[in-house]
Amino acid sequence: MKITKLLTIAFASALLFTTSCSDDDQVNQEMYYGNGFLIANEGNFGKPNADVTFVSSDLSIKQDNIFSANNGNSNLGDVLQTITFSGDNAYLLLNNSNKIQIVNRYNFKTTGEITAQLNSPRYMAFANNNIYVTNDKYGGDKFVSVYKASDLSFVKKINFTDNAERIVEAGNNIFVQNASYGFGNKITYITTSNNEVQSTITLPNGNINKMIASNGVVYAIAAGTSDSYIYQISNTGSITKTYTLTGIANATNLEIEKGKFYFSSGLNVFAMDLTATTAPTTPLFTVANSIDPYSNLYGFSVVNDKIFTSDANGFTEDSKISVYSTSGSLLKTFTAGKASNGVFWN
Repeated sequence: MKITKLLTIAFASALLFTTSCSDDDQVNQEMYYGNGFLIANEGNFGKPNADVTFVSSDLSIKQDNIFSANNGNSNLGDVLQTITFSGDNAYLLLNNSNKIQIVNRYNFKTTGEITAQLNSPRYMAFANNNIYVTNDKYGGDKFVSVYKASDLSFVKKINFTDNAERIVEAGNNIFVQNASYGFGNKITYITTSNNEVQSTITLPNGNINKMIASNGVVYAIAAGTSDSYIYQISNTGSITKTYTLTGIANATNLEIEKGKFYFSSGLNVFAMDLTATTAPTTPLFTVANSIDPYSNLYGFSVVNDKIFTSDANGFTEDSKISVYSTSGSLLKTFTAGKASNGVFWN
C-alpha cells in the first residue's frame, strides 16, 4: 500500500473520531470503512429510512448514516434486509424497495444496482460467477432470481412452492431455506452448473429458524416443542450429523465463530463446541429485558470474537446495540439506526 493511502486512511479515521457525534453534513466524504463493522439498520417498513452504521474494530469510533453521507444525502431505501460482499463491493439488499444497491465497500459510494425480477427480496449469495437472490412475497410468488455477477444481467428465475428465505453457498452449490418465521423443515439444493434444483433435503425434527454456511458445510438450527436441533449438511446435500439441544426450546440465531456454535433461546445466549456431544446446560449470558422479551434479540451476530445483540425498540426509535465478548462479558453499548438486524465485518 502506498504511503499516501496510509495517510489518507489515518486522517479519515482521526476525522471520523472527531465527527462521530456531529451532524452528518460535517462528515468527510473520503472516509475509509475497511477493517471495521457494518451494522444493517432495517428502518421502518414503508419508509425510506434504512441505512448503515460503521463501527471501528476496537468499538471506539462510530459513524451513522454512512450511505447517505457518501451519496449526496440520498436515501438508501426501505427495509435493509442484509449486506453481502463480493470483491470490493458491498451489496445492500432492500426488501421493500425491491432493489439491491451496490456500493464500494471502502468508501460506500454507489457503483450500481439491481432492480429487475425482484419481488420482496430476502437474502443473497454468490456462486459460479452468478448472484442468487431469494424472493418471498407474502401471499405471492416465491422464487430465486439469478444474475450474472459480471454485468448484473438477469439469467433466470427458479420457482418454489414453499418459502424462499435464507440462501447460502457451499462447495460452489446453492442451498435455499424453505422455511420462514419458524415454519418449514426443508432445504433445496441447487446445482450451479445448470441452475436447476438437484434435490430437497427434509429435516426429520423441528422447524428451521436459521440456515448458515461455514467452511463449505451447511448448518441449520431447528426448533421442536421442548428440544432443538442443529443439522450439519454436506455441500452435496446429505445430512451428516445431528446435534440434539436437549431441553433448549425454540433455539435460533445460529452463528459459528472459531470452532464454536453460538445461538439463542429467548433472551439466553448459548455457546457450544462443534465437537460437543451434549448440549450446554447453562447459557453463556442472558440479554437484559426492557420492553418486549424478543425484541432485545432482534439482531444477533458473532463477528471477530464479539457477540452483537440489538433490540427493535418498537421499530420507531434507534436500536440499542450491546456488544459482548465470546466469554459473555459485556464490552460496550451504543445506539445505531432503527431496527438494526445484523452486523458484518468489512
